[in-house]
Amino acid sequence: MRDPVLRLDGVRKSFDGHDVLRGIDLTVEQGEVVALIGASGSGKSTLLRTINLLERVDDGQIWLSGLDITDPRVNADLVRARIGVVFQQYNLFPHMTVLENVTMAMRHVQGRTRRDADAAGLQLLDRVGLAAKAGDHPDRLSGGQQQRAAIARAIATSPEVLLLDEITSALDPELVTEVLDLVRTLAADGATILMATHEMAFARDVAHRVVFLDAGLILEQGSPAEVFGFPKERRTQEFLARFRA
Repeated sequence: MRDPVLRLDGVRKSFDGHDVLRGIDLTVEQGEVVALIGASGSGKSTLLRTINLLERVDDGQIWLSGLDITDPRVNADLVRARIGVVFQQYNLFPHMTVLENVTMAMRHVQGRTRRDADAAGLQLLDRVGLAAKAGDHPDRLSGGQQQRAAIARAIATSPEVLLLDEITSALDPELVTEVLDLVRTLAADGATILMATHEMAFARDVAHRVVFLDAGLILEQGSPAEVFGFPKERRTQEFLARFRA
């Protein structure tokens, strides 16, 4: 059997004596969409940041396609080049055009020529419905367009896994659908996705597996039908009840 794309073994992380992750065991298989749900402060964002090595774990190991990326000898930049990340805020470079944002990693990490990167970048922008905005700077785009551009940038290097951290939380409600529709398309195309989300209907419809975090622990996980339809843990039941009210 092949190694999963991601495997977390006993991952722990604390800040100023506060335990944020308290022993996380999790696997994500190739082509799987895993939704992380839980209240604010449950550890979802910190978990994603440890996977992208923006936060070093205090204990435990994280494996990316069989490589222990928590080994201090590992080149963090090379690891990050294999992972696509989209944050709550768009984090586009304001002094660059949309096309330059999307192609930056292709040119500087993958070493592709500007002509080759621009051609690939324009294809990506067309795919996300932003080809007409290629020459614009981010401040000329709506929030939904900026987030779609950020997703295009994240997938430009064909990452092994895509990490999405509450990517609709900063959007006006009318812009949420356009961003989630793009993620839905990526999932249908076979992308491997680990996403923290408060969009319960989207998680139910698109995710293969739902993982409920509570106070730094995975309290429950299973298929959307299991977690949303028949949650076993009282805390899961209480959390989901808020969205049914």
